[in-house]
Amino acid sequence: MSIHILSPDVADKIAAGEVVERPASVVKELIENSLDAGATDIRVEIRAGGKRLIRVIDNGCGMHGAEVPLAVQRHATSKLQSAADLEHIGTLGFRGEALAAISAVSKTTLVSRHADESTGIEIKMEGSRVLHQRPIGSPPGTSITIEQLFWNTPARLKFLRTEATEAGHISKIVTRYALAYPQVRFSTINDGRLIFQAPGNGDRQQTLIKVYGADIARQMLPVQTEAAGGTAAVRVSGFASQPALHRNNRSYIELFVNKRYIRDRNLSFAVIQAYHTLLPGGRYPIAVLFIDMDPGLVDVNVHPTKAEVRFREASLVFRAVQRAVVRALHDQAPVASLQPSSFPDTRSGWAQRRQTLLQAGQGQEGAGQMAMGIYRQGQPPATPLVGADASAPTASSPLPAASPDLLPPLRPVGQVGAAYLVAEGPGGMYLIDQHAAHERILYEQIVQAEQQPISRQQLLQPLTIELGTQLAGFISEQLSVLQQSGFDIESFGGGSYLLRAIPAFMGKRDPQALLTEVAESLAARDDVVGQAREDELVKIICKRLAIKAGQVLSLAEQRALLQQLEACHNPRTCPHGRPTTLHLSAAQLQRQFGRT
Repeated sequence: MSIHILSPDVADKIAAGEVVERPASVVKELIENSLDAGATDIRVEIRAGGKRLIRVIDNGCGMHGAEVPLAVQRHATSKLQSAADLEHIGTLGFRGEALAAISAVSKTTLVSRHADESTGIEIKMEGSRVLHQRPIGSPPGTSITIEQLFWNTPARLKFLRTEATEAGHISKIVTRYALAYPQVRFSTINDGRLIFQAPGNGDRQQTLIKVYGADIARQMLPVQTEAAGGTAAVRVSGFASQPALHRNNRSYIELFVNKRYIRDRNLSFAVIQAYHTLLPGGRYPIAVLFIDMDPGLVDVNVHPTKAEVRFREASLVFRAVQRAVVRALHDQAPVASLQPSSFPDTRSGWAQRRQTLLQAGQGQEGAGQMAMGIYRQGQPPATPLVGADASAPTASSPLPAASPDLLPPLRPVGQVGAAYLVAEGPGGMYLIDQHAAHERILYEQIVQAEQQPISRQQLLQPLTIELGTQLAGFISEQLSVLQQSGFDIESFGGGSYLLRAIPAFMGKRDPQALLTEVAESLAARDDVVGQAREDELVKIICKRLAIKAGQVLSLAEQRALLQQLEACHNPRTCPHGRPTTLHLSAAQLQRQFGRT
């Protein structure tokens, strides 16, 4: 077959395929043009999910009549003058391809009037062919109507989803830009029905309520940081969900750079890492984050859809996003509550009252335990917790600094079902999952072992542990982490290991069974590598060694557990993200008992 030049019609359709993937792509490009034109009111109308009709009307600056025919030509734009401008793009659009690509695969009507002119211009196109052009009366701004999208490319039309699905994608595009531009009044009309309207008053919090609903918006934490990084200044703002609010996929993490929506796996991972050990496995937060930085430090000329960008200093942006979310979580995230409550946290005088109650109960502790049936004849003592006087984490800890208000001082009252501790605090009653709480305590102690080595219990004589060649390989890769966790262990040849000491909090548990379980768990998670694999090992150890549900604790052990939990940096969740504490306020108790 001989080489030949493609016809303009075929070339236009190929180029349009890079920009226009579905009706939502059309809406995105037209909204961006409206925003670049300075519009403060943007109306999006669709029919049949955008397949039959898409109309975007704005009150922007409009186009001069002489420039309207040029606007629908490929590579025609008012936003770039030279190649040097590509290094500092401050607009959403700049390629000059959107209108040409859209008109190539639809029947398009464009009406625009510049504010300085008395009449507007209407131009109708079918494919890339201009049918007619005429003056027309219209208000300042631009209206673009797209009918029968993909009418001349039936293969592309065949792959569109249902009308409801396509309408959902369009709605997502509109709400994203409503969040990015809260000063703009966006409206969406689907088949003649108004389905969304942003306040347009500049209040992003109110826009968040319109987009996500009041219930979810109430559980979103404001994220706000000042510019940091010197010449490569990065400022992060927006919202991130409380740990109690999560979803089963990461698509609810919305990222914007200089108000441009982007997709970036690394930055999404930065957000997820900020919730490290705060969410259950396989769950992801909701986040809407806006990254503002010098346009010269980000390259948006990567993909025709402009949804992918490259950063000159990607690690700086990664750290800025992660730290901003971590700070918001640690400064603002509340202890999980059984019900929403506005009861004030009456901490004044609580510390003195708590101490008085603790001292009063010390002399009668044994009688109280006997009355509650905690001690039984012949029952061995519960597995010892780490000493109640264990030092609090130091400032040099690798864990992030926590707010002093994350968990108040608690007084143990008793135990329910040998699984949950009942405690009194300044704001009412607290229920603590003893297993999850002990997991959190052990996890933070192991992570901080470089600053505060874990107490070890020397064995009377070294213990030889046989794991077999396959499982021994997983242990050999993590010997340093096991040493940090309090095990004195070394290879003894083949599939054997020599164990000289165990962590003091291990109690009477079988080391052979524990290390076998650890190795089997690591084998099952062969998709986890590097630092994440080490962290997974620590979580496995904590899960196996933490006190279990069904284990009866004395009041002294309950007190020790609560004191250590209070000293944790992230006491609200276990390392796997499950909550450790639930709170029932005094006001809620009063309402339940009819005292209000």
